[in-house]
Amino acid sequence: MKVILLQEVKKLGKKGDVLEVAEGYARNFLLPRKLAAQATPDTMNQMQQQKNATADRQKRQLEEARLMAAQLGQIEVKVKAKAGEGGKLFGAVTTKDISDAAKIQHGIELDRRKMEITEPIKNLGPSSVVMKIHPEVTAEIKVQVIGE
Repeated sequence: MKVILLQEVKKLGKKGDVLEVAEGYARNFLLPRKLAAQATPDTMNQMQQQKNATADRQKRQLEEARLMAAQLGQIEVKVKAKAGEGGKLFGAVTTKDISDAAKIQHGIELDRRKMEITEPIKNLGPSSVVMKIHPEVTAEIKVQVIGE
């Protein structure tokens, strides 16, 4: 019996795969648990439409991420921190500090969990932070640390 998998099934296949399985396996296990649907022309057409819609959505998200990366590359976030002699900070500038400053200065909400600080920012002056917007797109944000 030909079936289309509606979910990933261990040792059988991934969602959307069209497989030939034993009739008893399909009727007694896959179909009652809603893991698969019988492969008819209608269900094949529905699955194709869902795949196309998913591909379009992912393409749109990638384009939006690239646009956002271009915008983030042009801004500079100024973060105020307490500093001692020689421009050394008391502590370090965190992703939360950068996120809060960006929201106040530019009105942009940045997810602090997507920011990567390669080495701790412990000095006054310019730095950069990498932001992972999308699995394929990253942006570099310029951060200027100003002493209080």
